[in-house]
Amino acid sequence: MPDINPDIENAINDDPRQSPTDAFIESIRARFPVEPEIDKILTRKMQRRSGPGFQPVAIDTLVAGTKRLISAALGYDIDIRDAHWLSGGASKLQMVFDLHWRGEDGTAPGTLTRMVLRMEPASSVTESSRLREFEVLRAVAGTVPVPPVYWVDPDGEHLPYPALVCGFASGSAKPSADPGKVSGLGQNYGPDLRAKLAPQFVSYLADLHRMDIPDAPALAGFERPVAGSNASIIRQVNAARRIWEEDRLEDEPLMAVACKWLIRNAPPLDHVSVVHGDYRSGNFLFDEASGKITVWLDWEGATLGDRHQDLTYATLPIFQHLGEDGKTPLVSGMMPEADFYEAYGKVSGLPVDPVRLQYFRVFNRYSVCVLLLAAAARCTASRGTHQDVLLNHVSAMGYLALSELGACFREVSS
Repeated sequence: MPDINPDIENAINDDPRQSPTDAFIESIRARFPVEPEIDKILTRKMQRRSGPGFQPVAIDTLVAGTKRLISAALGYDIDIRDAHWLSGGASKLQMVFDLHWRGEDGTAPGTLTRMVLRMEPASSVTESSRLREFEVLRAVAGTVPVPPVYWVDPDGEHLPYPALVCGFASGSAKPSADPGKVSGLGQNYGPDLRAKLAPQFVSYLADLHRMDIPDAPALAGFERPVAGSNASIIRQVNAARRIWEEDRLEDEPLMAVACKWLIRNAPPLDHVSVVHGDYRSGNFLFDEASGKITVWLDWEGATLGDRHQDLTYATLPIFQHLGEDGKTPLVSGMMPEADFYEAYGKVSGLPVDPVRLQYFRVFNRYSVCVLLLAAAARCTASRGTHQDVLLNHVSAMGYLALSELGACFREVSS
């Protein structure tokens, strides 16, 4: 880890957020009520913050822990072969391996299946629930292409931190003609590939939002919203505000003003959808030759809520690319915003409400500011991540996000 200026380090260490007391944690929990599983994850984050920062985890440690997890679930010994680190996934440690087992039905000894372990580091820019990620991947399988999920270690019983095991997904995250960018940020797919990807980008989102929510006990880690109520949206605002209060290195008055506006103007749900939470370019893999989307990734921020959250998130400027005319912004590199909303409405049969679009434009910008200016900044200051260089970079981008939030907020509140 790079050295930190001693004055800055002293200021960080004196911050009650860096070594939070039980009383400090309980005061924030009381102020910002959230879903039980989210409360558990955020409370655990605060409780372990004053502990040791990120320490490199030997791949042999992950192999041993993964063996324990899988063997305990199956009731027989398995073997792991060809284990190595997997790049990508900026907020998670990932290991790819071949599992030598008896197959899913237990009748095929000698089966080799390529799998991926996703495990949290000591600190993450997106503190999230492996249980919820596991449950939502199981729930949406068959509606959108996702990796199969096999086992979850929600509390880190077998591994150093909570983790899940899923199938290995193949495909490209970005086109070979535009490789030099962080995946999904201003991605230029080009007209030919875009023409193939864009209809799928819209149709999978529509399929996700109109799918039936499975009955309990599925999605047990989620609190189920009620159509006609805005309580679930307020819980989401509370979660973002709670992260801000737990993680920020400094205060920003705009964040308090915007939060109050979001609470006061939270719209009631007209339809309960599975919301991906990070639906954009860069979070799907595709076959470049055919232009077919092979899998949707990064479900850790999924929730049950309002479809307009995904719709407006996909349109954030950071994910846009200008069309061939050099002046038309394309939503996630796909199509103009008006065309995106129109296509979604036709495919989904669900209305696209301008009032809700306006609300979630603010909500998503607020959430991005929380992640960049608070969570990412605290994560690197705490020396709790393997991605300190990347997260220092995105923390600096937070001030651009704050400026964008201010412009958007002035527009909707005028």
